[in-house]
Amino acid sequence: MKRILVTAAALACALAAPAQARSLLDYVGQCVPFARQASGIQIYGDAWTWWDQATERYDRGERPRVGSVIAFARQARLPLGHVAVVSRIVESRVLMLTHANWSRFDGERGHAEQDVTVFDVSKNNDWSEVKVWFRDSNGLGGTVYKVHGFIYAPGRPHENLTSDSPDYVGALIDAYVPGAGAGSRAIR
Repeated sequence: MKRILVTAAALACALAAPAQARSLLDYVGQCVPFARQASGIQIYGDAWTWWDQATERYDRGERPRVGSVIAFARQARLPLGHVAVVSRIVESRVLMLTHANWSRFDGERGHAEQDVTVFDVSKNNDWSEVKVWFRDSNGLGGTVYKVHGFIYAPGRPHENLTSDSPDYVGALIDAYVPGAGAGSRAIR
């Protein structure tokens, strides 16, 4: 076994060096701590409990806002629910989320994804039912997810919530939906 000698000067330099800020997108883990960090909403517990916990603590509604948390209901495919943060509003029935623990990356769950497409498929255009882009299948898929609504964050969303250079789906939306990219940043 090799011994590593560290001089006092080397140790002092290492301790004095500023810690490198990790990007929001370096996160690997569950959706709840990610949504809390990205939105600033301080709710704890399983994702399916967020909607009720937000009562009288945060404003809630059925219209998305950049930085708000979309609260998915508990259901067969989401036994613990899911929470994600709205990163871009494209048009009345299309938005993008930044979230964690949805698709697989190299066979592993838990990774953060930025600007993931979500489509409102509810009959009343009230965001109560959605389809979400699933990287594993490269599409929205057939699953319809029930949504409680949106929990509105009190402050500004995390700086890495959306990107000036979205993935290929976002780039297509920006190209074909007039003002989609610019308008999403203006709605805060």
